[in-house]
Amino acid sequence: MFLNKKFTIVLLVFSMTTFGQEVKKDSTEVTVLDEVVVTGQYNPQSVKKSVHNVTVIKRAQIESQAANNLADLLNFNLNLTIVPSSQTGKSTISFFGLDAQYFNILVDNIPLVSDNGLGNNIDLTQVNLDNIERIEIVEGAMGVEYGANAVSGVINIITKKSIKTQWNINASLQEETVSDEYAWFDEGRHIQAFNISHNINENWFARVGVNRNQFAGFFNGKQGKSYYQNDGLRGYDWLPKEQFNSTAFVQYKKDNFQLFYKFEYFNELINYYDEAVRANIDTQAQTSNPSATDKIFRTHRFVNNLNLVGSLNTGANYNVSLSYQQQKRYLNEFNYYILSTERSDETDEVYQSSKVFFSKGSINNLVKSDVFNFQLGYETRFINGFDTQASGDVTQQDKTQSQNNYAFYGSSEFKFSNAFTLRPGIRYEYNSLFKAKILASISARYLMNNGFELRGNIGTSYRTPNFEELYYYFVDSNHDVRGNENLNPENGFTAFINLKKHSYIHDLSLLNSLKVSYLDVADKIDLAIVNPTPLQYQYINIDAYKLWGISSENSIKKDNWTFNLGATLQGISRIATNEIHAENDFLYSFQLNTSASYNIEKWKTAFTVLFKHNGNQQNYISSGVDDNGNAIFSKSSTSAYNWVDASVKKSFFNNKIQATLGGRNLFDVTNVNVSNASTDGVAHASNNNSLLLGYGRSYYLKLLYNLNF
Repeated sequence: MFLNKKFTIVLLVFSMTTFGQEVKKDSTEVTVLDEVVVTGQYNPQSVKKSVHNVTVIKRAQIESQAANNLADLLNFNLNLTIVPSSQTGKSTISFFGLDAQYFNILVDNIPLVSDNGLGNNIDLTQVNLDNIERIEIVEGAMGVEYGANAVSGVINIITKKSIKTQWNINASLQEETVSDEYAWFDEGRHIQAFNISHNINENWFARVGVNRNQFAGFFNGKQGKSYYQNDGLRGYDWLPKEQFNSTAFVQYKKDNFQLFYKFEYFNELINYYDEAVRANIDTQAQTSNPSATDKIFRTHRFVNNLNLVGSLNTGANYNVSLSYQQQKRYLNEFNYYILSTERSDETDEVYQSSKVFFSKGSINNLVKSDVFNFQLGYETRFINGFDTQASGDVTQQDKTQSQNNYAFYGSSEFKFSNAFTLRPGIRYEYNSLFKAKILASISARYLMNNGFELRGNIGTSYRTPNFEELYYYFVDSNHDVRGNENLNPENGFTAFINLKKHSYIHDLSLLNSLKVSYLDVADKIDLAIVNPTPLQYQYINIDAYKLWGISSENSIKKDNWTFNLGATLQGISRIATNEIHAENDFLYSFQLNTSASYNIEKWKTAFTVLFKHNGNQQNYISSGVDDNGNAIFSKSSTSAYNWVDASVKKSFFNNKIQATLGGRNLFDVTNVNVSNASTDGVAHASNNNSLLLGYGRSYYLKLLYNLNF
């Protein structure tokens, strides 16, 4: 804790020192236009004029990391932690200490379908980054703009919608080791992509693309599919999977009207090889044919998005989005005979399904005023689906569950001056399973002298219970764990304040920011003991969650050099109000990130190094029960670890060919220790274990062919 404070003080001093610098702007300096953002804005807006504090990840950063999906890219952002699962193949995000159910992932402002929802709990490895222009991240409750499950923020992926030439043909090949494991087909990671874009005429633009990503798994000492000894070494530590993604995009633009349609088909195949092997000895024939219960998971996702954007003759701006999305996960389970490669007792079923119709529309600029503007909008979500695996026998009997949302929202923007803007907003949302909600927010931006920018935001949102929390049912002679259809949504409140400064000292460009955040989640859902004898568990609204944090991010640019340094200190309290032995102390964690890049224009070469330190993380967990059946809480600790990536990118033949050579996880992180402190007198106390967080040091080479004519 003392070390965390020292790091934070150093960063704050660095920030404050820079904040105090006098602006000495070179009169010969060419002013660079601010990048444009759209997330949470009435209309596309520069970052400086945006009411919200928006973090932008540009295309250049995606390319420098040779990132194929969101899990590759977001690992180095402050307040974000990638949470991978080697056994399910999924990677999700912890955002301000809250899991992936508390924020929305959007593609062009439309939430993406997941296994049992919309926008939240997205598997990051399934979000392909081909044809992505930039990614915008807004922290804090965005309930007024985006409704349910936007408690901690939103991530908005903006796709490319134009090219400068008539044709663009783009093909890439990427080969990557998985730790020290690599072979052309059976080991490592193999990615191929092909995209064609065409300006048909001055009004029409079209694009098609395909991407294949094969991850051959991580053995890590295990022996793979064909191993037949029953010693726990069969299979993989990290499951192999193969993904195929295809997209089609068409856009029509004329005068003040724009329409674009996007179609996407995603397919994923994950192979699970059971480590428990049965001998299957035939005593009469004196032979054996070992077998194991293996599984194949298949995901199919279809996305249809339609957007209309334009202006009326009155000057009013409108934006309408329509989307129909469907995702299904299939489970193929069978008895696999390892030596003869035969199957028996095979079953094939859909165990997760989501069908979603989404519509959202807004209109603004209805009055002619330089001081006042307002926006009115609606949003509807119709979701049908089930999750057999998470919901047990309940959805086996009544598979399909429905949830409909209807929302109306409005906000006003008051420009008291060119420097000061205030935006209050309110949203009414009706949910067919839960009570109606009123969400509210107020945001402000003040541009001060000497390059200072001050932004503040207070807002509310809520999270709806998922399938597991509502319908889970696992009862046998040793277990009694149940969902609860009477759960209430969780209520979230956040407050953020951000001070940012741009400084120019001759040819040196500085950007410094200091941010204070507060987040409060009430009625948090958790699994609790509802009956000590016999022991029964049920999901109930029991917890509260509070977080406060302070962050500093700093960037220095000089000529072809760019250096970034950031740090954040967070304190998290989880309060189990109905538990006798509950602990609610604030537990602190520290993150530090830094990156450096150097561009040699003469050689058309760029070097990039990224570093992130994730400090020790602590949490109070229920580690067992006392003699009266009451839960006992102990402190769980996840050890600190460091993550480093590095790359060099070089262009050839007038940028027609681009090669990127790099390494991921250069500190060779695989397992991180998780220790659970035991408590005297606790029944069923947990033991120390480890979390498989990465698959070790890996190297990659990406070759990109880019043809414009």
